[in-house]
Amino acid sequence: MCYISRNEFIYPLCFDADFDTIGGVRRMFLEKTVGCMEDRPMSVTIDELKKVRQNLSHYLRQFAGCIKTRNSRAHFRTYVSGQIGDLPRKSVEPIALIDETSFVKKGDKTAGVQRQYCGASGKKDNCVVTVHLGYTAGDFHALIDGDLYLPQASWDEDRQRCREAGIPDEVAYRPKWQIALDLLDRAMNNGVRFKYLAADEWYGRTEGFRAGVDARGLRYVVEVDRSQLGWTRCPKVVVPGASGRGRPPSAPRLAKGAAAARRVDALWKRGGPSWECFHIKNTHKGPVVWEVRAVRFFPCEYTLPACECWLMVARNVLDGEVKYFLSNAPADTPVEVLLHVAFSRWRIERVFEDGKGEIGLDHFEVRQYRPLMRHLILSMVSFLFLMQQTQRLQKKRLLDHLPSTGGRRNTA
Repeated sequence: MCYISRNEFIYPLCFDADFDTIGGVRRMFLEKTVGCMEDRPMSVTIDELKKVRQNLSHYLRQFAGCIKTRNSRAHFRTYVSGQIGDLPRKSVEPIALIDETSFVKKGDKTAGVQRQYCGASGKKDNCVVTVHLGYTAGDFHALIDGDLYLPQASWDEDRQRCREAGIPDEVAYRPKWQIALDLLDRAMNNGVRFKYLAADEWYGRTEGFRAGVDARGLRYVVEVDRSQLGWTRCPKVVVPGASGRGRPPSAPRLAKGAAAARRVDALWKRGGPSWECFHIKNTHKGPVVWEVRAVRFFPCEYTLPACECWLMVARNVLDGEVKYFLSNAPADTPVEVLLHVAFSRWRIERVFEDGKGEIGLDHFEVRQYRPLMRHLILSMVSFLFLMQQTQRLQKKRLLDHLPSTGGRRNTA
């Protein structure tokens, strides 16, 4: 076991034996570094680029004790250097973010591949899907864990096929939302702490996922589909009395005459809570502004009202796009906080974009399970290094542009 210590954080990292097994290589990389700021060019001198190379060597030396043999350590340096270089890539107050990404693959030998919806191509395609846990705090964002989605019928029920792809017998089918909860457990059991969680509607619409997050003591703000049912006022629930014949009833049900649950997109034909405008962020296309209405809400679960929560309806002021969010945050939570968490999810999408564009997250030519997982883990190592260097260069740039003590810039 190797520990990387910096400031108040200690992150355990373990590579089993000769770096040829996956083991517990999953808990690391949480630094309060500056993430990707505004998309603008940054002047970097030749000396600063040389400093990046020196820092990379120092950074990778921290992992030396985790890798047993000299050849494996050399391969580790080559792999990471290749990911962040320009050469074509070949096979060589924190918020939890849940999302998945996909990798288009040909053939049927790559672990977990099947024809399914592929976000990378925007259609049903032959691909591999992985579920990820991201972390964001302030301007910092990164992936801290991920796992392969193993389809049930085409893979889990065909264990011979799994063995041919190197998938261990203990790796079995799990719904994506269950993988997400397992990633949370693994991170939290290793000392990672979150306050909020954000996820898209594919996870937010699942009652089991929302209940699981709540049971882990986290406050979620998750997107849900417009067909989500519920009430803005809790309907009366009764347990029918015994009729004197047969087994006495015990299951609660809605009282006679209670209002039926309604879809969130049909709660208000007219009127309703007033809309309030919020500036979300600035982009190269201009400011992003959404108007929001928020109310306390009782989601419908198995025809009965669940625990009271927040329902937030957000509408883009420019194109009219509408999003719906549920949150288990306390009733006195400011809407601004809920909105901030809800729209923090773009950061994990940015990590996927940068990971595929800058370090070759999707450029792997392996089919076996273990090399695939090893690639995902090393990609996190590479991404964290780039984040650290981004922080260093941006801080330097900021200091270079600060006025002198006398209140004026130094001039030649």
